[in-house]
Amino acid sequence: MASLKELKDRIASVKSTQKITKAKKMVAAAKLRRAQMAAEAARPYAEQMERVMASLATKVSIDENSSKLLAGTGKRDTHLLVVATSDRGLCGAFNANIVKEARANAEKLLAEGHTVLFYMIGRKGIPIIKRLYPGQILKHFDTSNVKAPGYEEAKAIAADLSALIDEGKYDVAHLFYGKFKSALVQEPTVQQIIPIAVQEGAVSESEGAVDYEPDETEILDELLPRNLTTQIFGALLENNASEQGASMTAMDNATRNAGDLIDNLTIVYNRSRQAAITTELIEIIAGAEAL
Repeated sequence: MASLKELKDRIASVKSTQKITKAKKMVAAAKLRRAQMAAEAARPYAEQMERVMASLATKVSIDENSSKLLAGTGKRDTHLLVVATSDRGLCGAFNANIVKEARANAEKLLAEGHTVLFYMIGRKGIPIIKRLYPGQILKHFDTSNVKAPGYEEAKAIAADLSALIDEGKYDVAHLFYGKFKSALVQEPTVQQIIPIAVQEGAVSESEGAVDYEPDETEILDELLPRNLTTQIFGALLENNASEQGASMTAMDNATRNAGDLIDNLTIVYNRSRQAAITTELIEIIAGAEAL
């Protein structure tokens, strides 16, 4: 059994840790509100942009001169998985869930005979991907020098992806991120961003009846890079909100667990102290009777 001093030191150590987790929870809660508002404000624009691009994509003829952001390379051999994770930990299973979703898709693509490469955003997903898929990380976009990745980072990532597909490094790009639902729920999400994915039923009849001026090709030339940046920006905002929500929940659980541990250690300490006092009294009484 641990000595009284060891128990006392252990209680003090857990109390110090509890103060840290409580402070981290409060910081995450303060950041969560702003991050949630930003993510929710960006959703309608990103979703409408995606619908407009899908509508435009059905109205143009695709040939060898079409933008690769619209048509891809004409092949589906090499898939680039763009995995967006955070640079900081202490956010529960947030990063692990995104990487798990990316791994599941990677294994499916590999089983179908495709080549899989990774474009990593943030640091936390790199060790797992590097260990499981050595040599398959095409590039890492470092976001550790910014508080939260924003539009400028999204624009730089979009430019990177456009340059890589122009160089023939990949044929199809999929974006993985955590979609914010609540502080308790962050849903790992995958989205095809290159080429434009037109799903059956994605374009309504009202959208299909729209006439565009100037013509669809000119509009696409202007909007394709902006759409790619917008989709990545929306994913980064969702990721930031999800990270703060997961961090707040994880730190709340850690704080409560620390409280439970302190209570248990205090009970053990008091029992040990009481036993020590009782032993001393017995020894004193026994000594007095002996005299």
